[in-house]
Amino acid sequence: MTIEQILTAVKNGEMTPDDAANMIKNDMQVLGYNDMGYARLDSDRKSRTGFAEVVFCSGKSDEQLLNIYRQILDKEGEVLGTRATKQQYDYLCREFEELFFDEQSGILKIEKKDKELIGNVVVCSAGTADIPVAEEAAQTAEFFGTKVNRIYDVGVSGIHRLLSKSDELQLANCVIAVAGMEGALPSVIGGLVRNPVIAVPTSVGYGANFEGLSALLTMINSCANGIAVVNINNGYGAGYLATQMNRLALGIK
Repeated sequence: MTIEQILTAVKNGEMTPDDAANMIKNDMQVLGYNDMGYARLDSDRKSRTGFAEVVFCSGKSDEQLLNIYRQILDKEGEVLGTRATKQQYDYLCREFEELFFDEQSGILKIEKKDKELIGNVVVCSAGTADIPVAEEAAQTAEFFGTKVNRIYDVGVSGIHRLLSKSDELQLANCVIAVAGMEGALPSVIGGLVRNPVIAVPTSVGYGANFEGLSALLTMINSCANGIAVVNINNGYGAGYLATQMNRLALGIK
């Protein structure tokens, strides 16, 4: 029932005020969220934004995570979690046979089968050490229905590797460029393509990279046009943003 229907039922004497109050308190369709005590799941998020709520697994107890996955899976038929551990996967897979865990990226998901992937987003990493963050971005975009092309280990120290992929980069609706060290990769790609570049700094590097701060500063000071920057190691944020750009490029609202 909607809140209007509940109020009408009270007005017509079909429901007591106490029953109405309890229904409003407990019905997540009325509230727009499900109050679990330790979490308030945003059940209305997909209708507002086009994307269902994603679970940040880090810091949650096994039992909390299990109950959250149950709730989202029941409503959406699938669920995406980020920054999960092998221990969390081992606990949840006792109940969810279809659960998939990628230990490299920390993605923990239950996904609808035969999902159609559309458009074209390219995810690049400067080095193999940046792949965990790049995979978080790629798998997030794929979960939300985006076709992803991976081009890994094409950093500027061997720029011929990147230039050999110029045609693929040009065809993308947007490019995610993941890099640590000095973080130069997005600037170079920004000078090669006509579509947006999402720069993702990583904490990969030696002491003076300050756990990714040097790469972040390089990226936000880029002289190349069309570059947006997300936070350090935020592959999820890049994958989400790339999906929005991809949908717009395809005329999907």
